[in-house]
Amino acid sequence: MTASTAKILAHPGVRRVAAALDAAGSTARPVALEATARTAEDAARALGVEVGQIVKSLVFLVGGRPVLALVAGDRRCRPESLPQLLGLEGPVARADAETVREATGFAIGGVAPVGHPAPLPCAVDSSLARFDRLWAAAGHPHAVFPTSFPELLRLTRGIAGEIAEVAPG
Repeated sequence: MTASTAKILAHPGVRRVAAALDAAGSTARPVALEATARTAEDAARALGVEVGQIVKSLVFLVGGRPVLALVAGDRRCRPESLPQLLGLEGPVARADAETVREATGFAIGGVAPVGHPAPLPCAVDSSLARFDRLWAAAGHPHAVFPTSFPELLRLTRGIAGEIAEVAPG
């Protein structure tokens, strides 16, 4: 293990993700990447996988309440679909960086689907089920962890639904 790999894996956010995975009975472990995984495209390139295998963790506000949307890297979230799927009411807005950090404990670019200070209502893009292996952020822009669609649902207590559309381009 290189010094930079050890430093990434020792980061408090990455350690929090590893602890959450352990607590949930997952065998997945965070993986440090030399290249950034700040965007789905960056992560896919670094891992040598399809962009759709990358899980984007997005935070929205529904009626002022933070919610998590987990979306395939090749899709774009349809925020208007979140209230009905999650059984919530109120206007939907994208959370700002400060709200994301408060709700998840992570900065944008490293928001993991697990390891939050408190559970968030979670909607999971059902198109992620087309892949056997998924990769999600692990609390640092250079860290990810492997998972599967069923495990992602279990880890997040998420609700699967049609919350995304194919991204243009």
